[in-house]
Amino acid sequence: MSASKDKGTAWETAICRYLTAEGWPAVERRALNGSTDKGDFAGLPVVVEAKNCKTTALAGWVDEATVEAANAGVDVGVVWHHRRGKASPADGFVTMSGAAFVALLKGYGGSDSRGGNR
Repeated sequence: MSASKDKGTAWETAICRYLTAEGWPAVERRALNGSTDKGDFAGLPVVVEAKNCKTTALAGWVDEATVEAANAGVDVGVVWHHRRGKASPADGFVTMSGAAFVALLKGYGGSDSRGGNR
């Protein structure tokens, strides 16, 4: 396996362990499925695309997470990317499109026409 692949696998494993410790016991890493990929983890209500790359490519990564969310039949796809100089997924960044963010907010009740919470 290449050093790049090893780095990605280690990041996915760290995220999986972190999520398990934080109360998501059913989370597990998924096998790759090519064009029908459904994200890097099963057992979550959203699709997560994990990235541990030297160069940040948010637009392409978010597009990938959006496609994978559609493949999985969920509304929210996010990218959980490694933060240089930090080892823990708790210190990583989670990025999503505005549409995914609104879908996530709607899961928490949305807002009424006056801008208040339901």
